[in-house]
Amino acid sequence: MSKKLMIVGGTGFLGFYTAKLALSKGYKVGSISILDDDLENKDLSSWYPKEIESTLLDVFSASEEEISKVMKGYDYMIYAVGPDDRYTPKAPSYDFFHYRLVDCCAKVFRAAEKAGVKKAAVYNSYFAYFDRRYPEMKLAEKHPYIRCRVEQAKLLNEQKKNMEVVVLELPYIFGSMEARVPIWRGVFLDRFVNGHRSAFFSKGGTTMIAIEHIAEAGIGALEYGKDGERYPIGDENRSFKWMLEYMCKCKGVNKKVHLPPTWMCVIGGKAIQNKDKKKGLEGGLNFGLVMKEIMSKDMMIEPEVMDKINAELHISRGGLEEAIQKTMDRCYPNPGDFK
Repeated sequence: MSKKLMIVGGTGFLGFYTAKLALSKGYKVGSISILDDDLENKDLSSWYPKEIESTLLDVFSASEEEISKVMKGYDYMIYAVGPDDRYTPKAPSYDFFHYRLVDCCAKVFRAAEKAGVKKAAVYNSYFAYFDRRYPEMKLAEKHPYIRCRVEQAKLLNEQKKNMEVVVLELPYIFGSMEARVPIWRGVFLDRFVNGHRSAFFSKGGTTMIAIEHIAEAGIGALEYGKDGERYPIGDENRSFKWMLEYMCKCKGVNKKVHLPPTWMCVIGGKAIQNKDKKKGLEGGLNFGLVMKEIMSKDMMIEPEVMDKINAELHISRGGLEEAIQKTMDRCYPNPGDFK
């Protein structure tokens, strides 16, 4: 008898790849999804695997009872719903992120346990790992988004009774899917790279991964992950300079990437904050502090940590450059779109 997996956010980027991998491994897969505005094609029959039992339900507004009813009979659950740190909501941002990442996520996990789900995983953020790794930085105190990711993992483990919970802390992710334009284009590339003679960015680096390995991490968490464990997931550590240069190279563009001093990056971060503030918006990350304390440094998951976790959860390696190429081709499919 096949194992049954419910993916919350199955039509999203992370959920879609996780669902496809689960099907290939013999799982019977269900999906709870919202047909959000980012979907270019809302006709699921044209691109979504027909083997997936898809339910359209807004988990943010649905009751615990409504969600639990849909999950009845499932053995496992993966929660692949954001928002992530790139979203800029109305101020105060803490209220926005806390409601969606903590309150609503906890509601879904309670509903899953009530329905009989025995083990569940959540896609969290590697910022929560850095908050543990560098307590002197007080990241959760300074950044509403990081605080909410920390609170998310804490509450899910505190409220559980009979259901195992595994937390996956994710870094920069690359790849593409048919029905969505990668968020990379709107929030990053079009603002800082595309159409500019040169690119300017901070001198640090970060951990990166291909989307296929996020799917492997999700299934690995269910099959091999330890209850209550928080796993920082990654594939390669690269500088932002390398990332930007390779993104340009993918589209045949030779663009110089400048690394201004940190103080100039801080001014740029504060300018973004001030612009948002005038519109009544507030980011989940304090951009001025991010530029000073995170982006200007090699804020990376240690290679030995990645090696240990990838072996434990059976996550494969490689394919980052191919994933970046797919990201760029999906963002800019036509000649001349990127220059």
